[in-house]
Order: sequence, then C-alpha cells, then structure tokens
Amino acid sequence: MISPVMPTYARAPLEFERGEGAWLMTTGGETYLDFGAGIAVNALGHAHPKLIAALETQARRVWHLSNLYEIPQQKALAARLVETTFADTVFFTNSGAEAMECAIKTARKHFSAKGEDRFEIITFEGSFHGRTIATISAAGAEKLTKGFGPLLPGFRHLPFGDHDALHAAIGPQTAAILIEPIQGEGGIRSVPTQCLRGLRELCDKHGILLILDEIQCGMGRTGTLFKHEQAGIAPDIMAVAKGIGGGFPLGACLATEHAASGMVAGTHGSTYGGNPLACAVGLAVMEEVANEPFLAEVRRKSGLIAQRLGELADEHADIVEEIRGEGLMLGLKIREGTACGDVVQAGRDAHVLTVPAGDNVVRILPPLNIPDADIAEGVRRLGAALAAVKAKAGA
Repeated sequence: MISPVMPTYARAPLEFERGEGAWLMTTGGETYLDFGAGIAVNALGHAHPKLIAALETQARRVWHLSNLYEIPQQKALAARLVETTFADTVFFTNSGAEAMECAIKTARKHFSAKGEDRFEIITFEGSFHGRTIATISAAGAEKLTKGFGPLLPGFRHLPFGDHDALHAAIGPQTAAILIEPIQGEGGIRSVPTQCLRGLRELCDKHGILLILDEIQCGMGRTGTLFKHEQAGIAPDIMAVAKGIGGGFPLGACLATEHAASGMVAGTHGSTYGGNPLACAVGLAVMEEVANEPFLAEVRRKSGLIAQRLGELADEHADIVEEIRGEGLMLGLKIREGTACGDVVQAGRDAHVLTVPAGDNVVRILPPLNIPDADIAEGVRRLGAALAAVKAKAGA
C-alpha cells in the first residue's frame, strides 16, 4: 500500500520532534548532532531565539499579503540585499528552484526585450539547480531527467572544468552561463577563483550574462556572505535560498538593473513569494549573518573543522581520499570500493547526521554558528562511523 506521503524520498527511519542549536532530538528521546543543517538550510541552527522572535512578532500582525500590494517586510529585505550585494533589484520566491526559474526567465527576457534571439544557457556536468522541468533541463543529468521528457530546450551541457569546450560552445544564440561556485549535489566541487574571474571576463567579452547559483554555498557558508566575493567579481543574476530563511521557506533572485531590464509588470509573479512571515525571518537572518564579525567566526571555525577532518582523513586514508570544499561547506571524498551512503548510515548509527552527494562524497554542512565543542564531538563521531565501516568491510 502506498504511503500517504508520496514516496519520492528514501527516508531514514528517524523522526525528530525538537532541535536546539546543532542538536536534534527524536520522538524517542535520542539526540543527534546535526552536521547537515537541513542541507545547508538551518544556517543558525535549530530554534534560534532571534528567528523565533521575528516569526512570532510577525505572526501576530499579518501572515500573508498578495503581491498586489506593498509589503513592508519584503521592501526592507530587498533593500538590505541591494545594500549588501551587487544587485539592484530582487524577486522573492519560496525555494531555490523557484529562484532559479526566475533567473532563467530574467536572462531570456533580457535579450527578448531587446529584440535579440538569444536564449541558450550554458550549464555544467554535475550541476544541480532544482527539480522543476526547467531546472532539471538545465542540469541535464539522467538521474534527474529520466522519465520526465520532453525537457525544456535551450540548455547546453558542458563537462565541468573543460575550458576549450566552454569557449567553443558560445554562439550567436548564447544568452548566459549558469554555474554554482561550489557544486553541492555534484560532490562539493569548487570552481577555482581564476575560473570565476575567467567566466566574468568571457561573459563581458561576448555580451552575455553570468548567472550564479549560490543557493547552497551562499549566505556565509564559505566565510564571505557569497562565494563569488572571494574572486572579486559580481554576477549579473544570482539565485539564493536555503540559508537566507534560516529554515523558513524563502528564496530570492538577485539581479542588476541591466540584467533585469526585461522584467516589467506582468512578466513574473508568485502568490507566496516575499510574504511577510518569510521576509521578517529573512531580515533576522541577515542581521545575524551579514556582518564581518560573524563571517570571521565562520572562517575561524572552518579552519578548525578542516584541521580536524584532515587528521581524520589521515587516520582513515584507506577510506577517505580527500577533503573538499571551503568554509563550512565540506565533503569527504570516499574511495572507490566504499559507498558514501554507507558512511552516512554509519554516521547515523553514531548519532551524527551528514548528507550524501555525487562523486561518492559525504557532505558536511553544520550550522554556521556551531560551537567549537560540537565541531570536536561531530568529528569524533565521524571517526567512529569510519571505523565502523572499516570493521564491517573486514568482517
């Protein structure tokens, strides 16, 4: 008999009823250290008092207002994002996939409004941009697209890191290049700084738009508010979600005035996007995260956890091939012969939660404000998980 909840996830048999900081408690009273943060969503951990206060205060005022009217919380959050980033304008959504939909539409509308037949968007192998028809078409991987055809045309998929293929792919119908500065689902694969700069130069040379997907790597996760800042560049359009709501559903498509020139009244919309509840929480997240003292602490903690994971990788070099990533977006690349899912499961058995990814990688995405003691405890539990995997393989 089919589950009342559509069985599209292979869910772990865990039910959590309460969380605090980096910890989760099950209905049975067991505690787990959360090194996944809801897949980089709970940027400030569970039950953060400022986020609770922001949500409760707004809930007593007004929950929903149609975008047919002015929404003060939405205007305030947009102004904060514009003040803090490259963007001149923001469209709010409920998720990362919706933010990517808006980004794709913004790029295509930009050229259509100018009377130019440029609609093709270059994307890369290993990418993940969401699970709508447009976003799986953008990623192109069979595991995402199989059975869902026909797909949306207008995407050109290239091997990750193939510069010759990239230059050859740009043609008269190219509108944009879309890339994650760090692939999350694809296995914590970073785009080198010089390559991000090269992409910016390439887009400028050909008069096309650069779209960044910072849904997972943004909002302080790499030690700067957004990863592209470290390369000294700015995109034309950027999709943001996950951490921006701290656990409340919220996404945003940020754009320059130039890139968004075609997005006039009637070109896009959302019933719930930018609602007062989400934007009130988003403002509270920005107040916590978008400041240098907080980001400096993320960088310090990233150094600490990277050191501890490096020691762990040395101790278990027969299982761990390398440590990947930046900031608090890290991955254990597991050697061939051991499945990353086995390590994730062994972690659950040791009461530490991680997230599997492509390329046989275990993602480590703790809350950005995780205490040092919890970092140490989490790495200790990961060590126990690796030891258990090794023992099982030798049994």
